[in-house]
Amino acid sequence: MKQAVKNYIQQNKEETILLGEKLFSCPELGFKEFKTKELIIDYLTKHNLKVNKEFFETGFSVSIGNGKPHIGLIAELDAIPTVGHPNANKIDNAAHSCGHSTQITIMLAALNSLNQQIDKLKGQVTLFFTPAEEFTDIEYRKKLVNKGKIKYLSGKQNMLVNHLFEECDLFIHLHSSSGNSGYRFSVNSTLAGFLYKKITFLGKAAHAAVSPDEGINALNMHNLFLNAVNMLRETFKEEDMVRVHGIIAKGGDTVNSIPEEVIYECYIRSANPNYLLELNEKISNAARCCSKALGGNCIIEDIPGYLPLIPSEQLSKVIYKNMLDYTDASKIKCHEKSIAAGDIGDVSLFKPVTQYGYTGFEGRVHGNNFKVADPDEVYIVQAKIVASSVIDLLTDKSLVDDIVNRFKPKMTYQQYLNYLNKGE
Repeated sequence: MKQAVKNYIQQNKEETILLGEKLFSCPELGFKEFKTKELIIDYLTKHNLKVNKEFFETGFSVSIGNGKPHIGLIAELDAIPTVGHPNANKIDNAAHSCGHSTQITIMLAALNSLNQQIDKLKGQVTLFFTPAEEFTDIEYRKKLVNKGKIKYLSGKQNMLVNHLFEECDLFIHLHSSSGNSGYRFSVNSTLAGFLYKKITFLGKAAHAAVSPDEGINALNMHNLFLNAVNMLRETFKEEDMVRVHGIIAKGGDTVNSIPEEVIYECYIRSANPNYLLELNEKISNAARCCSKALGGNCIIEDIPGYLPLIPSEQLSKVIYKNMLDYTDASKIKCHEKSIAAGDIGDVSLFKPVTQYGYTGFEGRVHGNNFKVADPDEVYIVQAKIVASSVIDLLTDKSLVDDIVNRFKPKMTYQQYLNYLNKGE
């Protein structure tokens, strides 16, 4: 059966690669992936696959088969602002510099191939197209919250709270890798968690040349704050894998005036959720004290980001075994601890999840030179690995039972709600 699925994927290679090119050329930010959704539905319609559920502006799912085991596949719809990328759209500079368009293509090719054999398989497969993984375009998403369209700022957070993942036994996800490490694949890797922080430094405007002494410089508050954060860095423990990185979203209004308002946005990342909260408070204290030291004030807004990904080792082994059909073990990186983050981490709190990394790209992830370099590697090989792994799971119920029974939820539903609502 595996060979039949692989053959089908190979025979439909040209269609798959063409779809990948179309999606790569259609980048849209989170909760705005309307054209992307149209392209996917066109493909589904052509192959007699029907949308199962729709949710949160652009998200939707499609299922094949029925009953148990129930395997979940996840593909992310959104792009990320990437100034200077040749495929960036002209509205908001969105580009697929994180490779989400390739996830979609891979999972569609895998699902379509599995559908050809579904009568021989026991169980069900649901492919979820999830919006808004990239934690960006925050003000637009806040407007959606105010309109009641969404409650939280990421796709999977909203889906979890609305129990859309509940029926599945486990989930397979994959994500692009740069390949600079020399590995072809990575598997059973973790992700860190993060929170989003916005600090508005408030001073007092005055003429920058005539009467600067009458002003309170918000930009100076910001600069003093950054020095304080840099002095905290020596306290970071390596095992906590900490990153603090940000941008000046607003640096003032005019060069001829003392800046009255400066806005700083940052992510605070850590593999240790407890230390993440502790460090966040230290950074808040730094902002308050540096503002006060120069006679100003600040407003601090914290929004819960994503929680760390803790993969299912047993599920990762299923993926690993199928990777070996295409490479030897020396080219597979196992148990990598990544400082990157994704809302797939939130899903891993409640269900067995694996996310594996794949290569075949050129350029920097999130960079303006990121592109698919090897379409066969990116689209065809990965579709075969995903489809073969699903067949292993659907033809061996005891394997699924073992994965599910070994899994222990990391958080209760109420604890998760409490975490998300801390930002209110």
